[in-house]
Amino acid sequence: MKRVIALLLGAGLGLTVPVQGQTVSPFKLGTFQIQNRTFVGIVLRDSVVVDFAAASRAITPASKVMLPADMKDLIARYESGLRDRIVQVVQSVNARTGGRPGYVYDLAAVKTMPPMMYPTTMLNVAVNYTEHGAEMAARDASRATPAAPQGSALPGTKSAPGIWERKPGDNRWNPYMFLKSPTSVIANGESIQLPVGRTEIDWECELGVVIGRKASRVPAAGAKDYIFGYTLENDVSDRGGRGDTRFAGSDWLIGKSHDTFAPLGPFIVPREFVPNPQALPIKVLLNGKPFQEGSSADMIHDVYEQVEYGSNIMTLRPGDVISTGTPPGVGSAKKPPVYFKAGDSLSCTYEGIGTLVNPVVGPVSSASSR
Repeated sequence: MKRVIALLLGAGLGLTVPVQGQTVSPFKLGTFQIQNRTFVGIVLRDSVVVDFAAASRAITPASKVMLPADMKDLIARYESGLRDRIVQVVQSVNARTGGRPGYVYDLAAVKTMPPMMYPTTMLNVAVNYTEHGAEMAARDASRATPAAPQGSALPGTKSAPGIWERKPGDNRWNPYMFLKSPTSVIANGESIQLPVGRTEIDWECELGVVIGRKASRVPAAGAKDYIFGYTLENDVSDRGGRGDTRFAGSDWLIGKSHDTFAPLGPFIVPREFVPNPQALPIKVLLNGKPFQEGSSADMIHDVYEQVEYGSNIMTLRPGDVISTGTPPGVGSAKKPPVYFKAGDSLSCTYEGIGTLVNPVVGPVSSASSR
């Protein structure tokens, strides 16, 4: 554990990290805009952004690898020469003395966009932390299952043939996923907009798994090879229900896919710089006050199992995102409940991955407001 923390701290400070036999300065990747020009950027020390295409054209020796059109293209061709070129660019920038080249910007001088514009598929995982399940059960007595602890399968639970095969001795419930619309995606710093007439809007700070290559029926044991890296998603949730009792009043479309309900980013950390995605401290602040704290170690199903489950249902493609569930501390489980209001600000942190910050604004009724 101490080694993991040291590596994560090294990534935050811009120190070198041994990866695949190389000594590599850690970097993150994102999509940025300056003067209405959008580019894929390399983030160093969480403080500067390198325009990858411009830098690659400027440094020598020249690269024979075609530059990426966008983040999805970079992800798809990362292992086919683009990673090596990024490392060359990082080494060149770090080795420079004197004036800063024109392709390097202060992070504050550029506009941060969603890292992918936009994921084709977004899969979110429901109740993947035991204590979050317990707080939701306490909030809603109808969810209580006294026959089994939260996270544990009820007696008689079966496999889902072809999707999730229960192994002997596995007492966990089966994974549960839902689709979240990519139209909900906004960037770090952009505003979560409260929907008209909806007053019970909540937050869920989650680790996002970014798929690196086409994945169909991938076993958990080999899932790491299909992961490009990690980002953050705030799975903003409308707890107000649908107003009737159809399907027990549950409606995942209303609950999860309003416009602006998927803040994503701010960047992607390639998996080579995340030694253990199941050892990341989590902290969430609402207006500076701690609400969610925990560790990704507390997931019921780990990130590799989630890739297996999702890819057994649909083919996942480069740039798709699996959002892996949230720890306890959501507002709707508080007594009394705490919901977003205009003027709020939420900060979502997974140590070693980054911090996603979004303000909250009130409803805008105009259809052309976004």
